[in-house]
Amino acid sequence: MDVDTRLLRYFLAVADEANLTRAAERLFVSQPALSKQIKQLETQLGVRLFTRSHDGMALTDAGRALAARAPAALAACDNALRETKATARRVDHVLRVGFLANAANEATQEIVARFTRIRPDWHVTMRQASWSDPTAGLADGDVDAALLRLPFPGSSGFRVRVLITEPRWVALPAAHPLAVHDEIPFEDLWGEPFVAAPAGTGPWRDYWLAAGERDGRPPRIGAVTDQPDDWLQAIANGDGVALAPASAARFYARPGVTYRPVRGVSPSRVGVAWPPAADRDPVVQDFVACCLHATGSPRSTHAGEGL
Repeated sequence: MDVDTRLLRYFLAVADEANLTRAAERLFVSQPALSKQIKQLETQLGVRLFTRSHDGMALTDAGRALAARAPAALAACDNALRETKATARRVDHVLRVGFLANAANEATQEIVARFTRIRPDWHVTMRQASWSDPTAGLADGDVDAALLRLPFPGSSGFRVRVLITEPRWVALPAAHPLAVHDEIPFEDLWGEPFVAAPAGTGPWRDYWLAAGERDGRPPRIGAVTDQPDDWLQAIANGDGVALAPASAARFYARPGVTYRPVRGVSPSRVGVAWPPAADRDPVVQDFVACCLHATGSPRSTHAGEGL
């Protein structure tokens, strides 16, 4: 019987959380979509995996048996796929680096240049991801390392080093009444419609809405985008405002959009992340070292550090 490994990952998330809503947030999918996938897995296996109630999702005996064995099966599959991709990378001498938006800001070029000096026979391929994939391909094993905005989903399963910390500002339509201020208190933005990432990105979307920093007031959504150009256009059109790293004012300057500092909201961070298996990969570790050198970051490495 062929079972999609994605279904097993969804099953394990629900088993771990014992709650569909929390599992959906963790997986960056909608609750109805996750429920449908669990039912699909149960249909394929011909067994009930969960007992559903108002209190949550409890494993059946069959579910407990699968939960005990599925992690090892998935780990073996992941290792096989990563090793296959790593072998191809070693043959081609190409290091694949995922990134979101402006990557590690101005340090990105220095990172790549330094790596090229250390490894002149290697080439770095930068792969930009949409905001609907906050891991920039890292979770799927499509890249060897990634420059990411933190936090990102599944960070505890990867090595992470914080490289840059910068304030979060707000991007406003140029004609917005608040655009005349030099600095804007975050509470003055609570009633504004926001341009948001897709709902399926869960905590990632919540972070850029600063959902936990609104004194319990839910954010208003004026538009949903997953690419920087669409995001800028929505703001310029007056569909809403948006929090952004301060560096966005440099990298994403555009007529019709004004950036202003925000007081009373936590800062944004950029990190370099890589899978634990790459701890023994000298090429990936050289890239990590270049990231740390270019940004002046400490050189110790720990799983999910700083998150």
